[in-house]
Amino acid sequence: MIVGLLWLLGCQLAGTAIVELTGIPLPGPVVGMLLLFVALVLRRRDGEDDPVIQVGDYFLSHLQLFFIPAGVGVIAYVAVIRDAAAPIVVALLGSWLLGLATVGWVLSLFLRRVPSVAGTEGAPGEEIE
Repeated sequence: MIVGLLWLLGCQLAGTAIVELTGIPLPGPVVGMLLLFVALVLRRRDGEDDPVIQVGDYFLSHLQLFFIPAGVGVIAYVAVIRDAAAPIVVALLGSWLLGLATVGWVLSLFLRRVPSVAGTEGAPGEEIE
């Protein structure tokens, strides 16, 4: 498991170093995750014996523990959250609606470009080009 942890931490450290050196506007761990993905694709080890897979499975089996810091943060800042409840709710609902509208718009664009499925003639009353 030490080897798997070294892979994960090494990729995170490399991602953070790349962000610091280049000034890319991304979090270092995100760049590290991309580096880990590239490394895993290039390595192409199959099976459960890969140390990175073993560590990943272990962390996933204890995923609920990663929510403890977020819960503590909410408890610690409950007064601030209470004072700013309206803007938080508006931001959450607004971002949800914006995301939903964007997904619907992109889906409608893709559906216009995709040829109809074999055997279907489209919706009733709709002309086929």
